Order: sequence, then structure tokens, then C-alpha cells
Amino acid sequence: MRPLFSAMALALSVIAASASAEAAGDAVMAALAARLFPMLDAAGHDPAALARIARAPGMEALLRARRERRAACGADLACRAQALLWSDREADTLRRAVAAEKLPGADDGLAGQVDREIAGINLILRTYALGAIPTTAIDGPGTVSPQDHQARLQAADWLAETPRAGSAQQFDPSVDYALALLDVSDRTDAIGHEPLTGRANAAPMARAKTLEWKRYRYSAMIVTGVGPEIEGEPLSPFGKVHLRLAARRFAQGDIAFILVTGGRAHPRGTPFTEADEMRQALIERYGIPADAIVSEPYARHTTTNLRNASRLLATMGAPLDAETIIVCNPLQSAYIESAKFTARNAAELGYQPGKVVRRVSPTELVFRPSRLSERVDPRDPLDP
Repeated sequence: MRPLFSAMALALSVIAASASAEAAGDAVMAALAARLFPMLDAAGHDPAALARIARAPGMEALLRARRERRAACGADLACRAQALLWSDREADTLRRAVAAEKLPGADDGLAGQVDREIAGINLILRTYALGAIPTTAIDGPGTVSPQDHQARLQAADWLAETPRAGSAQQFDPSVDYALALLDVSDRTDAIGHEPLTGRANAAPMARAKTLEWKRYRYSAMIVTGVGPEIEGEPLSPFGKVHLRLAARRFAQGDIAFILVTGGRAHPRGTPFTEADEMRQALIERYGIPADAIVSEPYARHTTTNLRNASRLLATMGAPLDAETIIVCNPLQSAYIESAKFTARNAAELGYQPGKVVRRVSPTELVFRPSRLSERVDPRDPLDP
């Protein structure tokens, strides 16, 4: 007679194989996974790579301990969320396990990307499951009742265990649990405007492909956002100032594109995306051609205004060694040039998204973008 343990193991393997065969494709979760966790998502789409990582030195014991830690929590949902956090030791083991794989990284390689993705998972779990206060008040899950919070935890727990096609959840459920927390909290902001090269940006992207960049002194004018704070207000008073400054400066004819940057951030829950509103006003109020305006609709802070603008310029094929010009009100312009802003970039991004080269006027700074801005960082899960 076959031992009970062997029979159970066989049954579990049959169930796992069946579940894998019946895994559902989820377009929202797939897009969110690819945007936030490109390295772990790519591993999920490569079963052979995922198997190699699971067999790497130390990984089998690590993954078993993580499963046992979660199972020991029983039905305690907060405990089960806590059990999915990655320790420094676990992250280090995973970092070594993926070192030889051909997976998406950044300028600092796979090790740096592993660190960012694990830190992103931990941040999402702490903020959306365990009650940590987000760095910025406009971020996070918002104010919810204890009953609603428990419902979100239960739904995320179930979703993390329900097979999803292309997921790494068979390796470890923490990625899908983090994604599910964002989904059930209606915080899928990071994929709200995809594809970024289409829609409003289709015409300028097409123009960029045939553009002689050297004809222009500046590859782009970056117009930073200043989010409105009043409910129902599409553009802030300072935002309207920025548009007048931008239109006036663009008329000189030495700038290839206006790049407006600002997300759906202020006030919390606003239906307005600042970049979209700025673009529309430039077209309707100032007569700027639509194919001369590039919209960056994700940035939620001044740091990411410049980071995302730099990313988008790279996507367009703009020469990153060329100069751009930042146009904004004198107060924000002075802040961008300040040591305080440099320190904030170092603390929040880990690098400078570019370099302020010189000041032209109280409202204009010459800026050279940096390729470091192409690093994907899910520690800001609403705008990685």
C-alpha cells in the first residue's frame, strides 16, 4: 500500500498541474506585473528559468520556509500578509539565484533590479495590508473601515492562490499578493495610460521618428506639474501660469517638443490627469500643434516629473546628450535648482534624473536628462 504522505504528494502534484493548465489570463494583473515587476514577471513567463531559480543554492529551503511560515498563520490574514514579507537574508539568496539568468535589469544589473522589486513588494504589503502610513498623503489605500480592510486582505489572499497565467505565484505568492492588494484597493494607477506611445502621444511619436533633432537647440521643453488642491479643478492657478510661459517660450521656434508632465494625483481621487489637461489647454487656448506636445501622465511629484520626462524622451528616440529646458514658475524653478531637491532625488530615487546645466531666466532652467531615469522602481507602486 502506498504511504499516505506519498499519496498526498501525488494528489497535490495532480492538482497543481490541473490548476496550471486552467490558469486564467488577467489583462489588468498582467499589465501591472509587467510594469511594476519586470524581472519577476519575465521569470513567471519562463518556466525553465523559474525552475532554475527555485533549484539554486539555498532557494529550496528558503521557499519551503516561506510556505511554512504562511501556513502556520492559519486564517489570521494579517499574519499571512506579514509572512510574505521578504527578509534581507531572503532577498540576498534570491539575488544570487537570479544572477546567471537573462532577465530584465537596469544599468545596475539584475542585483539592483531584484533589490528594487523585493523592496516594492515589501512596501506594498506594509502599506496596503499592514497599515504603514504612506510617505505622501495622496498615496496609499485611503481611509477604509476595518470590515473593508479585512475584505481586501481576504480577497488578496485568495487571488494570490488562484492560478494566473504567466505568473510567478507557483514560485512564491508574494508578487501576486502585492498586485492583488493594489487591484482590490483600486490603485492600478501605474497602468492607467498605457500604451504611453499611443493615444494622445501617437502623433508626436510619429513625428519624432522622422525628426532632425539637430535642427533644434533644445530637444524638448519640460513643463512640470503643480497639481490642483481643490476638488473639481482641472488645472491649478500655477498650472495656468506654466502654460502661458510654455506657449510664449515655444514660439521662439528652437524647441522640438513641449513635454507636459503631471499625473492624477491632486486632490486625492481627482478624475483629472494634469498632463492631459495641460495638453488640451495648449492646443485649444494657445494653438500649439498636437504633434508638438508629448504627454507624460504618471508623475505625482516634482522628482518624478523630471525622471518620467527623461524616460519618455528616451522612448521617443531623443538624443539624451542634447539639452532640454525646464519651464515653470519662479518658486518651483528655484526649488529644482536647490541642494534640497538634489538631496530629495538621492533619497527618493537613489540617483539624479538629470543635471541642471544653467539658469536662463527666473522661469527657465537648462537640463540634461540621465539614462539612470530608466530604472523601474516599484517602491513607488503608483508610478514606478
